[in-house]
Amino acid sequence: MSQQRKSRLVPEVDFAKDGKQTGFIRLFHSTHESAYGFLPVPIVVVKNGEGPTALFTSGNHGDEYEGQVALTNLIKWLEPGMIKGRVIMMPMANYPAALIGRRVSPIDDLNMNRIFPGDPDGTVTRQIAHYIDSELIPLADLVIDLHSGGSSLNYIPTALAKQSADPALYQKQLAALRAFGAPYTYIQGGAQGQGGDQTLGSGADRRGKIALGTELGGAGAVNASGLAIAERGLRNLLVHLGILGQAHFVEPPAPTRFLDVRGPEMYVYAPENGVFEPLVELGDTVAPGTSAARIHMPETPWLPPVEIAFKAAGIVMCKRIPARTKRGDCLFHLASDLAV
Repeated sequence: MSQQRKSRLVPEVDFAKDGKQTGFIRLFHSTHESAYGFLPVPIVVVKNGEGPTALFTSGNHGDEYEGQVALTNLIKWLEPGMIKGRVIMMPMANYPAALIGRRVSPIDDLNMNRIFPGDPDGTVTRQIAHYIDSELIPLADLVIDLHSGGSSLNYIPTALAKQSADPALYQKQLAALRAFGAPYTYIQGGAQGQGGDQTLGSGADRRGKIALGTELGGAGAVNASGLAIAERGLRNLLVHLGILGQAHFVEPPAPTRFLDVRGPEMYVYAPENGVFEPLVELGDTVAPGTSAARIHMPETPWLPPVEIAFKAAGIVMCKRIPARTKRGDCLFHLASDLAV
């Protein structure tokens, strides 16, 4: 019932107005320190006449920085006279989390990319998710949510999409991913535990939009290669949609390599607490039985380390960063070639 109610968040921008508008989405948040205050979620709208709309978001997880920098740079570069249509940009979508560089909000401890479609009557993070889902996504033709590995993971820079159940929409996803032009693109099959249908991208897909994502690096830093891929890819998407002119398209160095991530065997998790010693690096190709890692236990140093092997073949796309680990932490995930 609450999902059908209108959001209480108030934008300072007019989405129907031509020009370049900068401002905030006001999320009113009464606290001891600020009885009548609001949380200022940054938003920028660049519009010129009729045409398609692109919605670009980052900072959904606050410790993922490549997308935040890419959108900040795009906001400064893009002007109304350059486009035909509309571009909506939210570089700090989960503003409270992004402000302190944390994956989850410090206010309600929620992961915004696990609670879509949100709730207009919920806590802060649920209200932001609901606003994006109910007010912004319906305006868009294409939505890309820029992610990276955050503080605990590092990725080979890649684009991604969760395969739409609509065959025609899936073909549009593939065409947009080719235009984005990341070296790798992996297709998710809705693996259990990896967001399922509660992500921003799933919200866009439910509304019939072209829904894309990225993993641009991580390790709690800005990956220079991932940032460059994002900046080129975002402009190329605008050209692909017809919002920017063809002169702004930058041909990727090579066609994207499509990969498949579908199934629990593609993920490696820590079976014990201890110190994680990786035995492979990002980009390595492995087979079932290839040694993946050891977990050492300095608390009981006379015990042998726990040996971990891969259960599937593929390319190592993602690796855990912190050495200290707990049972259940993701250490790696793989991807295998996909014919599309």
